[in-house]
Amino acid sequence: MDDITRKKWDRAAPTFDIWSSSGQEKRWEPFKRTLFSNMSNQKVLFVALGTGLDVACFPEGRSITAIDISQKMLDRAKVRTDAYTGDLRVIQADVHDMPFDESQFDQVFTSCTFCSVPDPVGGLLALRRVLKPKGELFMFEHTGSRFFPFKLMMDLMTVVSRRFGPEMNRQTVDNVVKAGYRLKKVTPVYLDVVKTIHAVSTK
Repeated sequence: MDDITRKKWDRAAPTFDIWSSSGQEKRWEPFKRTLFSNMSNQKVLFVALGTGLDVACFPEGRSITAIDISQKMLDRAKVRTDAYTGDLRVIQADVHDMPFDESQFDQVFTSCTFCSVPDPVGGLLALRRVLKPKGELFMFEHTGSRFFPFKLMMDLMTVVSRRFGPEMNRQTVDNVVKAGYRLKKVTPVYLDVVKTIHAVSTK
């Protein structure tokens, strides 16, 4: 397990809800509900559960395994995960080294996750390992911008933000392709900075 990343998010856990749960969560909730409505009745993996803010957007009655690198985040998520009306199994795990067999899951979902994974292409490859052939990847992510002045602003912000949280300038769509997925749909949510991504493993 990546102890540097784990400790960073352990430190963020006590205040995470304060700076995440009000404005941006309410703003993005309709888009997340739409994306998560694609969760099938098969085996679903949710990456980076955090304090469980996304649980309220999950459809009822699904079989979901959720991971996060920070146990302190998961401890804070317990009230929300216990309230979920379905089968929600929670495990502390690093996406780069997950304790799952190959081809175990039908779908993987992420939510503002791959701005923080230390090796994003490696993490996406690790998800392909646990996805079944032609398994689906659904992502809600904020990414870097290709347009001035947003690109410059986000590059500058990342110098500071990566020390305590996410990187603001990741090119996540490109990374999905590099990791061997076939893009099915990329939907802008806010400019070219926030988007949903639907892709399929090519293995």
